[in-house]
Amino acid sequence: VQLQASGGGLVQAGGSLRLSCAASGRTFSNLAMGWFRQAPGKEREFVAAISWSGGGTYYADSVKGRFTIFRDNAKNTVYLQMNSLKPEDTAVYYCAADRSYPRLTAYEYWGKGTQVTVSS
Repeated sequence: VQLQASGGGLVQAGGSLRLSCAASGRTFSNLAMGWFRQAPGKEREFVAAISWSGGGTYYADSVKGRFTIFRDNAKNTVYLQMNSLKPEDTAVYYCAADRSYPRLTAYEYWGKGTQVTVSS
């Protein structure tokens, strides 16, 4: 499975960004998807996960109510809509895929990250 994340950038606090992750190489609807992030000097942390059909979602407490994960299986793409961004959301964001859900760690497939920077 190949995963390609995009959509990162520089945004002011309170602003919004939408990340996308395009998948290829395996039937997308058989994969649960997740988003993770890693800030400078910190360990990578779980952000959000979504089930194979999109009917189930799970969020880290730090993003609950501000971020939304959703997917379009026809486009083999998962998204992360990020609203009310805070400087502490600054990190490299990674998408990941696995056959099981829910999963907060040890995903089977990983993409390269996309940088999100939130200025105060």
